[in-house]
Amino acid sequence: MNFKRTILSTGLTLLTVPFSDSPSVTVLVIVSAGSKYETKAQNGVSHFLEHMCFKGTTKRPRVIDIALELDSIGSQSNAFTSQEFTGYYAKSHPSHLSTILDVVSDLYQNPVFDENEIEKEKGVIVEEINMYEDMPHKIVHDVFMEALYGDQPAGWNVAGTKENVLSITRQNLLEYRAAHYVASATTVIIAGTFDESLIQAEVEKSFEHIPVTPHTDKIPVVEIQNVPIIKIKHKKTDQTHIVLGLRSYKAVDPRNIPLQVFSSILGGGMSSRLFQKLREEMGVGYYVRAGEDEYTDHGYMAVSTGVDTSRVSEVVAAILDELKKLRDEKVEESELEKTKQYLIGNMYLGLESSDSLAEYYAVEHILTPDHVLTPDELALEIKKVTVEDVYAVAQDIVLDARLCMAVVGNIKDEEELKNMFHF
Repeated sequence: MNFKRTILSTGLTLLTVPFSDSPSVTVLVIVSAGSKYETKAQNGVSHFLEHMCFKGTTKRPRVIDIALELDSIGSQSNAFTSQEFTGYYAKSHPSHLSTILDVVSDLYQNPVFDENEIEKEKGVIVEEINMYEDMPHKIVHDVFMEALYGDQPAGWNVAGTKENVLSITRQNLLEYRAAHYVASATTVIIAGTFDESLIQAEVEKSFEHIPVTPHTDKIPVVEIQNVPIIKIKHKKTDQTHIVLGLRSYKAVDPRNIPLQVFSSILGGGMSSRLFQKLREEMGVGYYVRAGEDEYTDHGYMAVSTGVDTSRVSEVVAAILDELKKLRDEKVEESELEKTKQYLIGNMYLGLESSDSLAEYYAVEHILTPDHVLTPDELALEIKKVTVEDVYAVAQDIVLDARLCMAVVGNIKDEEELKNMFHF
């Protein structure tokens, strides 16, 4: 699972990740352009642009032209947009690498932005927003980001608002794309089974006309907090969904690896403290998990769960108590070792396919370009984490001034919840 990074003459980055045991190959093109690169008036344009790249190109002018070509070789394809980047990929049998490289490079570089398709896609994206509004376990994460970061790009919904989506024009898409879809902001990842001696020349040919103009940078995140933050979205639901978290570290900070262990002790797997506490002991909900999320200039760890609405305050108190225990009491060596093995094992299980491997290296490259860790190197770093490392992280982040919570549900004891929300 080693990789090679090459900067091509245009400034485009090529990452090759040979995995000879894989029965597939993935082409992933990722660009440093996401919702954090938008102004408020533009919010949603990155995601809209991602949708439109599949709606016809100069070489494949109809939507069906793209779909038929990929379906005819049994390829799987998709795209995604986040705060920091947008990605486009196709995955196939290794014998079809040239085809999927041609298709993905074409839709990335040559979208036509047909006016009729733009108008139709507005309805699709509005319904996508509506769909997530009807999924409280999903929308609570957006409420959490809004609570944590407020009215700045990190706090906005990646899909944008319905009003923004309906107002986006072809010119908006062209201007945004010209500012961001350039060689220096673009990385092509080839992962799986392929001929390493030929792939660079193929990629250079496929992307020979990519723009080499300067890339427009994103708006830096501003973090200001002195007291606990709580944001409640009242919604008629059968259970209440909670995300309770703490501000932590940007992606390049080495403390993120001990933080992974810290988070996993709390909510990684069925033997984790919160799974045992909330589900097995208290019986208040079906799911509970904890994890951390890092970005180029900020980060957080968070616990998410869906619980019996009548017991929300009780659940929040239990989560706060487990956080305090990790801050005030050092973890036992046996629990630390179990947790590290859980993290390492799950990491490798998540990298069994060429597309997951491509995405792993893409995210590493975007977030920590000067310190990309292979999976084996990451496993070694996790193994090095000590009891003292976890304790130091807990001491640093388990504070009222880093505490934030989002709640979505039919809450009736709002004041009680706000009054007890502190360490």
